[in-house]
Amino acid sequence: MALTPVPGVAIEGERSDQELVRDARQGDRQAFEGLVRRYSERAFRVAFRVLRDASSSEEVLQEAFIKAYKGLRTFESRSSFYTWLYRIVVNMALDRRRSERRATTVEWDDSVAHSIDPRAVAPTSRDPELASQRRRVRELVVEGVQGLPEGQREVLLLREVDGLSYEEIAESMGISKGTVMSRLHYARKKMVGFLGRHGVTPEDVT
Repeated sequence: MALTPVPGVAIEGERSDQELVRDARQGDRQAFEGLVRRYSERAFRVAFRVLRDASSSEEVLQEAFIKAYKGLRTFESRSSFYTWLYRIVVNMALDRRRSERRATTVEWDDSVAHSIDPRAVAPTSRDPELASQRRRVRELVVEGVQGLPEGQREVLLLREVDGLSYEEIAESMGISKGTVMSRLHYARKKMVGFLGRHGVTPEDVT
């Protein structure tokens, strides 16, 4: 159904995120619903890449939007609305993943990611020892990601989970492309070091 323009009121598609956030803060529920429609599919994909389960991802998505709505007045607009929402979704998905002890698909470097990405290995194994080893590595990945400094963690997840380009990350976080590359470099280095200290190498799960 086509929208009928109201004099003096911009339709959803013409309003920026900042305008929708401003209007939602003023009690315009339709404005927040516009943000939900704009980002729900994208945010669902983020949750699904962490949880690999549609039902759990949908629940996390709904809870994340509720949390975002309730916390909208505390949103300082120093980052984009999506980056803020993204952090909420990822943190909630990782919390759920940790509580349910399910596999994650966070990656940080091609040489390591291929070895631990559940999409790159068989979903089941007849070797109980190998299957246990893979689960341990994936759990360590989640622990390592959670232990990164906030800025590095955000860049890592935006790049490796959501698949944003360096330019998109820089724009969404309000930092330079060089800063993005630097943070990503150190995040990956710390992740490799973290796994190394736990006796895990890429060859362990190839």
